[in-house]
Amino acid sequence: MKKTREVEGQELLFTYFNEMNIISQLSSGIFSKTLPEGLTNSQFNVLNWFVRVDDVANPGRLSTAFQVTKGAMTNTLKKLQEKHFITVEQDQNSGRKKIVRMTPQGRKVRDQAIRNLYPLFNEFAGEFDIPSIQAQLGEVRKVRKYLDEYRYR
Repeated sequence: MKKTREVEGQELLFTYFNEMNIISQLSSGIFSKTLPEGLTNSQFNVLNWFVRVDDVANPGRLSTAFQVTKGAMTNTLKKLQEKHFITVEQDQNSGRKKIVRMTPQGRKVRDQAIRNLYPLFNEFAGEFDIPSIQAQLGEVRKVRKYLDEYRYR
């Protein structure tokens, strides 16, 4: 394990993470209001994971990725399956495991959810400099990658 070092600016670092948390809460609230009828943030996030990360998964991998219990993920997957946004099939290599895939209908609703945000994005672009956002995105991705790896320590 890497040895950590005390740094000055603990309050600054707390403020940084606190601001990120507030942004997450605010953006989730705004986003949930634009989602297609009957789709929750949790359900959208699973659909988006299939586009962003991999086109196939099992429930355990997804529960680990989202840091939720297997029961919570099973519930989310059940609701997505009822809406025909995913398929859940028996893994042919293991009698106990399941294979989860997003359907074309799931991809369509995921894409619609993003298009529903275009008015917000257009307004946002009028308030904030896009090249600055692009520069910040690189740093934000570094933070996300660090935190993603940190949780497995």
